[in-house]
Order: sequence, then C-alpha cells, then structure tokens
Amino acid sequence: MEETLVKEKEAETPDHIIAGGKFLSFFLGKEEYAIEILKVQEIIGLMPITPVPKMPKYIRGVLNLRGKIVPVMNLRLRFELPAVEDTDETCVIVVQEDDYLMGVLVDKVSEVADIKENQIEEVPSFGVKGNSEYLAGIGKVKESVKMIVDIHKVLFDVPEEVLETNETAA
Repeated sequence: MEETLVKEKEAETPDHIIAGGKFLSFFLGKEEYAIEILKVQEIIGLMPITPVPKMPKYIRGVLNLRGKIVPVMNLRLRFELPAVEDTDETCVIVVQEDDYLMGVLVDKVSEVADIKENQIEEVPSFGVKGNSEYLAGIGKVKESVKMIVDIHKVLFDVPEEVLETNETAA
C-alpha cells in the first residue's frame, strides 16, 4: 500500500523543476513574486492601454510598444486578487515566452534577485486548485519568500481569443 502511494506521489512531481539563477521580483499587494530574468524583455512605466472587447477581465487591453501591439494582462486579476487603483509604482513587465510577447501589469517592481537552486522549494499542495497552479516554486532568500511564477502557464493557460489578438497583430 505504501509503495503505491510513493509511486502516485512520484507521478505528481512536475517534469520541470525550476533552476536557480537571476529573477526579477515584484509585488502584488504585500506578496512578493518573481519571474526568471531571461523571460523579461523590459519594464515600462504605465502607459495608455486600449481595452479590447470580449476579453477576460484579467486582460486589461493592448498597448503600442514602439509600433508593436502587446496584450497586457493584469496579474492581480489573473491570480484572482482584488483589483486596486493604479499608482506611480504600477508598471508593465514585458515578458517573452517562445515568440510570444505579453505585458504583465504589477503593483511595483522590487529587485533582481539571485536565487540558487537549493533555495527553491516545490510549491506545497494546498488541497485546493487556486493561485498555486501558476507557481513554479517558492524561493527562500534571506528572510523573505518569493513566489516564482510559471510564466508559461500564466501566458498560455488562457482562452484562444487572447492568443489570437497577439498573433494577428504581429
């Protein structure tokens, strides 16, 4: 019986364990998150975002970034956190995954942190499906905890029309 439980647990283990390296950390409220720095294209201050009809609530719209149309996702709403007013610190992190660009709206950018592989733990099972499905790991740096975002899942686990917006604009 115990052997079956061990095998089931092994089957649940993700194929891809996040490697250590440099991460851009940012805040949503008081919680600190991080994205692999290699996925970050640039960080821009808040600029005009044009709403697009019939998009999920977490898609804020599109912005014109030097002639390129980039969809913008409000990460707070994506993670089902309460909406807040934009501030002077609100900014857009433009991330790239494969050939796909997406702006991610965050409350404020914190720092570039070096998180070693031995400082990254698996996301604990909370017993319910929720925000943890978008996390790739938990980074422990000094006395703080940084939740490492699985940017691939955040970007591509979306309705088809969201991806089509970007492809037709390219």
